[in-house]
Amino acid sequence: MARTSIKVVRRNRRRRGLKKRIRGTAERPRLSVFRSAKHIYAQIVDDEGGVTLCSASTRAKGLAPQVPSGGNKAAAKVVGTALAEQAKAKNIESVCFDRSGYRFHGRLKELADAAREGGLKF
Repeated sequence: MARTSIKVVRRNRRRRGLKKRIRGTAERPRLSVFRSAKHIYAQIVDDEGGVTLCSASTRAKGLAPQVPSGGNKAAAKVVGTALAEQAKAKNIESVCFDRSGYRFHGRLKELADAAREGGLKF
């Protein structure tokens, strides 16, 4: 098995464990994050209703011009700030953070810190 395949398998195993414990409700939705080598994506989801309430990514039309490279900490900070603004507009104050099996450091930490600064409570 290739090294990248082992990494993906391990991350998915961690992710399954997290998904058992983290559920988004209407009062406290789930902030889910996905990161690739070139981009980072975040969305706020109500799992009970099966609805994505708001989302932001480095590929979004409004954010892409602000971010020359989507795979760095500065880009993650822009995405976190944009997501917090959208959440405030929809009266979402508190979320549970779903890191999707990734370690909480680097780009993930920057996104979370920017969302907190924007007014979201984890």
